[in-house]
Amino acid sequence: MIHPTAIIDPEARVADDVEIGPYSVIGPDVVIGPGCVIAPHVVIKGSTIIGARNRIFQFATIGEDCQDLKYHGEKTYLEIGDENTFREGVTVHRGTVQDQALTRIGSHNLFMAYSHVAHDCVIGDHCIMANQATLGGHVTIGDHAILGGLAAVHQFCHVGAHAMCGGGSIITKDIASFVMVNGNPAHTHGINAEGLRRRGFSAEAISALKDAYKRVFRGKQTLSEAIAELQKEETLPEVDMFIDSLVSSTRGLTR
Repeated sequence: MIHPTAIIDPEARVADDVEIGPYSVIGPDVVIGPGCVIAPHVVIKGSTIIGARNRIFQFATIGEDCQDLKYHGEKTYLEIGDENTFREGVTVHRGTVQDQALTRIGSHNLFMAYSHVAHDCVIGDHCIMANQATLGGHVTIGDHAILGGLAAVHQFCHVGAHAMCGGGSIITKDIASFVMVNGNPAHTHGINAEGLRRRGFSAEAISALKDAYKRVFRGKQTLSEAIAELQKEETLPEVDMFIDSLVSSTRGLTR
């Protein structure tokens, strides 16, 4: 299960059934859960905890020191959930003490080749980052969000749940839940209706989200006026989630 050329520190904790390929390096503060498959030439280091049944392809670097110039070797952490896939050349960095000292990734995510997760990012479940998509530090990605190839997200931005970001998008502001964005700089292009249908959202919920989107982003009211009006109404849980993503924005909204 473990190739003889792999270098595994004696202090690392690796489940009995983990597969580790040739020339991979596992550092002393690494925990790898059951059912994981580590391909050749992978580096996993730092205080990194990896859950069950994750698959990490060749040349990926998981748990490396971050690239923030404020980082000076402090003990920081990376936590990864279950059943994620990290394709070739993916890089994931640990956190910084200026934040929570933690980068956290949920479960069932796909990180395609050469995508990058910077320090202190928080990624939910069932997300996809396509080839070379890049997150700056302190970025939050909601569940089921998708970033197209070469999309780049500025530091401290929030990407809402079920949002769809087109390939090559340059994202410098927060993205509301359920919306589609594209471009440089990114602009919204409606509700991610097809993605929601595929995930089993009802026609009623999708219609209500479309109506809320039009009122907020395409109506004649100001953003704050449209949000206040929606908050007074009795709405579906999906619309409440949409409103919450608007209200919680700290960097301004992609519109």
